[in-house]
Amino acid sequence: MQIHHEHNHQDDHTHHHDDGIIQKVKSLFHFHSHDRRHVAADAAFSNNQEGIRTIWIALTILLITSILQIVIVYFSKSVSLLADTTHNIGDGLNSIPLLIAFYLARRLPTRRYNYGFGRAEDIAGIFIVLSIAVSAGIVFWESFQRLIDPQPILNLGWVAAASVIGFFGNEWVAIIQIRVGRRIGSAAMVADGLHARTDGLTSLAVLIAAGGAWLGFPIVDPIIGFLIGITILFITWDSMKAVWYRLMDAIEPEILTRAEHVIGHHAEIKELKRLRMRWVGHQLHAEVCIAVDANVSTMEGHAIAEEIRHDLFHEVVELTEIVVHVDPWFEDDDPAHVLTRQHEPVPQLLTT
Repeated sequence: MQIHHEHNHQDDHTHHHDDGIIQKVKSLFHFHSHDRRHVAADAAFSNNQEGIRTIWIALTILLITSILQIVIVYFSKSVSLLADTTHNIGDGLNSIPLLIAFYLARRLPTRRYNYGFGRAEDIAGIFIVLSIAVSAGIVFWESFQRLIDPQPILNLGWVAAASVIGFFGNEWVAIIQIRVGRRIGSAAMVADGLHARTDGLTSLAVLIAAGGAWLGFPIVDPIIGFLIGITILFITWDSMKAVWYRLMDAIEPEILTRAEHVIGHHAEIKELKRLRMRWVGHQLHAEVCIAVDANVSTMEGHAIAEEIRHDLFHEVVELTEIVVHVDPWFEDDDPAHVLTRQHEPVPQLLTT
């Protein structure tokens, strides 16, 4: 018996498709308006809408911040400020694949993509990691060039102002993305927000370079550039691990523990045979296999499964889809799986 959570959208409209490459590109991001009332009530759809809106706001803030800093870089010739500005621009570029992924996630499942397009958010993480690594390389190169050929920093007051601008711009983005990311369950957006917060702190580091130049030590400028580059490398490593976890269907152990705790409170369950969870973008899926008394009716088994699903949805709020399989329980030998027993993997304890 399998009980699962899904949303069905009936197609009541006739679509007229034009031929050509333009139509194909448009269809990539086209969200079918089969039944707007049902779609508007879909939590996943609402989360995607909020995610898209948040990314556009973040892009706008970072764009304004970067433009202001570029103008000051042109007049000041500060490599540490250039390093910080380059990283800010890279952050803006990081948000573009994430934005595309949120647009793709709005599409309904197809016969080829049965599970929908939520995984695009995880794939976007690869591009984010690559862009962060590239920005680190640029920062190190520019800092090395300035180290062997030091240049004076002009307009120290403007450089200091630019660092403050960079801090407030990135911190604004961080607050928005972390708040929304936690609300909709998007680890990628939370990570991007924490990344922006780190960028804000590195922007303040430019003040040290300006202070060094003011005291007559221009070498402080490329040194701060190298330090910012090293900071970006640490961010790259953390981002790479996060993307690896998602692509490998890793799950936070504490979430698994919460789900086991919820299921364990149901006295009707004789055995929890299997519990698997994985993230698909910012949506969490779960597969549960339980064993109940072999004498319960189909209706009773269905009711038990529904109670489990209900409690999991309330207690593990990250979950968006749950599949519950109900097996009959036997104290000794299991005659219910004679045909498929040899195809089942050997049960193993889950370890961290």
